[in-house]
Amino acid sequence: MTAKRIFEDLFVLELASNHWGRLERGLKIITDFSRIVRFNNVKAAIKLQFRDVDAFIHKDYRQNQEIRYIKKTMDTRLARKDYALLVEAIRRGGCIPMATPFDEQSVEQCVEQGIDIIKIASSDINDWSLIEKIALTRRPVIVSTGGSSLKSIDDLVRFFANRNIPLAINHCVSLYPSEDHELELNQIDFLRARYPENVIGFSSHEYHDWHTTVSIAYAKGARTFERHIDIEADGLPVSPYCSLPRQVDEWFKAYKKAVAICGAPGTQKRVPPEREILYLDSLVRGVYARKDLVCGQTLKIDDIYFAIPLQKGQISCRELMQGEKLLRDIAADQPLMIDDIDSPYAENADLKALIYRRGL
Repeated sequence: MTAKRIFEDLFVLELASNHWGRLERGLKIITDFSRIVRFNNVKAAIKLQFRDVDAFIHKDYRQNQEIRYIKKTMDTRLARKDYALLVEAIRRGGCIPMATPFDEQSVEQCVEQGIDIIKIASSDINDWSLIEKIALTRRPVIVSTGGSSLKSIDDLVRFFANRNIPLAINHCVSLYPSEDHELELNQIDFLRARYPENVIGFSSHEYHDWHTTVSIAYAKGARTFERHIDIEADGLPVSPYCSLPRQVDEWFKAYKKAVAICGAPGTQKRVPPEREILYLDSLVRGVYARKDLVCGQTLKIDDIYFAIPLQKGQISCRELMQGEKLLRDIAADQPLMIDDIDSPYAENADLKALIYRRGL
């Protein structure tokens, strides 16, 4: 698989709130969702969040309980050896290890842990010190674009293109949770048109259903999809923007239904199935003699009429060309068969066989 292809039809499942900093809870989440992934036979990455807390939070604020983000980060910290166990469990579950590093030391941790794909959070789309560190790993990158300016996205796309590092771009609304009217799925069209060399995805924080938006996003051309995941356990609350295993199962099934409905790629003409061809053939009008016709007669439009049903071996309105010569007598209201006329179609074995297969 090429580096860019890793993004195609990829589902990213992010462990919400760093699974509350509990190793056993994180392992349980990975086990439960890996089973859903295998059951639905989809390609999925399970994404961790890496923060080197001592580097990420200023030492004078680490005990601050008033700043929610700091408190949450301190409460959910894990040792690197615990992260190694989580990464091992992700691989064992048949999923792709992925992580969002929030500082330079955590990028090094991505390399140490063998992370396959690195995520740049929407909040870090202008953090060039972090971005340059990520680029040094040469790993494929997915970026979310929530709240970003167009210039920020342009600069990032150009930066990774110049270094030949695969980059997928996620449309994202950074509202937790997001209401349906806030999702702005037409941005997928915009991103695809502006960045045709990049895979475009959809990172969602919605919470009303797990069917509609993945179907719309796929139809619009999104090819990587992201949601936060969690489980009901330990008496801990599940954030409304998180998906439980049964909901992700619905999500995968809705995606597969959307794929089936959308059909062949929009870059080429579809090949109609035989069943459809046979149905349309049944609606085609056949050629019938308007009056008694004699062998050797040259057909004119006044000699025939068109009507259904079309019979096997009968020429139709599709094949008739004025000027064909009759090879036998035809009584009024009888069908004109392919073998009754001197026609190029009668000399082509494949076309003749097709005419004999269709109709009643």
